Amino acid sequence: MFRLLGILLIVAGLYALLVGSFDAARSVDNHVDLARRLGFYGVLTLGVGTLIIAGGIDLSIGSLVGLSAVSFGMLLERQTDPWLAAGIVLMAAPCLGLIHGLLVTRLGLPPFLVTLCGLFVYRGVARWMSRTTVGLAVGAPAEYRDRVQTLVDLLVKGRTFGVPHILWLLLALALLLGVFLHLSVYGRYLFATGANEQAARYSGIRVERFKVLAYVICSAAAGLGGVLFLPMYSSANPASAGSLLELYAITGAVLGGCALRGGEGTVPGMLLGAAVLPLLNKLCNLSDRIGSDLEYAVVGIALLAGSIINEVIARKD
Repeated sequence: MFRLLGILLIVAGLYALLVGSFDAARSVDNHVDLARRLGFYGVLTLGVGTLIIAGGIDLSIGSLVGLSAVSFGMLLERQTDPWLAAGIVLMAAPCLGLIHGLLVTRLGLPPFLVTLCGLFVYRGVARWMSRTTVGLAVGAPAEYRDRVQTLVDLLVKGRTFGVPHILWLLLALALLLGVFLHLSVYGRYLFATGANEQAARYSGIRVERFKVLAYVICSAAAGLGGVLFLPMYSSANPASAGSLLELYAITGAVLGGCALRGGEGTVPGMLLGAAVLPLLNKLCNLSDRIGSDLEYAVVGIALLAGSIINEVIARKD
């Protein structure tokens, strides 16, 4: 409860600072952009937060987002049905998470090593697949572009009751994940696996299965992030798309109360942690004193601060 209250106060403080300091931040367009960024970062944060709760970590998120975005764009350039193209990407990404999980649980490889290798491999494959930036089927016939635009509007650009669809998507995913983690026995098993893997195993929990499941969920979120990335930014460069998004996702999860040691975290906390990221981004971009060049430094400091706070709270408990 205290952690949720703390991150809620941080989010409220950052928002007040943003809208109180910059006239541009009070516009409707700015709030819509904040909501879209929250939806995008939030999807990735839910995925990596679930994995951190289970005691794992994934450094390949950004590269997998990039690979998924490039793959999605290439399928659209070949005029594959937009829904089928999105489905192919969304089915492929969890398979990579399954591989991560099996390498960690069956071969006993360190998660850091497995996902670090994934970071390099997925980025390399994306650059091999396409040497140029891919877009939203710009050169396709008008009828096909209309079908792509329908998908884009439904996922990202459109709004219902003034709220971007990508934020509605995040809230729906958060509700499903919240029921799984906090209201089901399988969620309790996942928490137990991250809190004390050996004790969970002695209790009869098949910890390997739940760790693999967590990696699958994390990679599925990254795959969805790739499908959302292309409509969000209208293009994807294979060399840079999704770069360092693992930093944002892990930061959001840690700020939201997911302890890197595993076994701790809540879905509401993840959402609040993810909300910090677009606010920091806007503050950096609008501030003359900070500037966009220091954005990564600010995010890094936020991650360190969140880790310190979590550690202090854990010691008091």
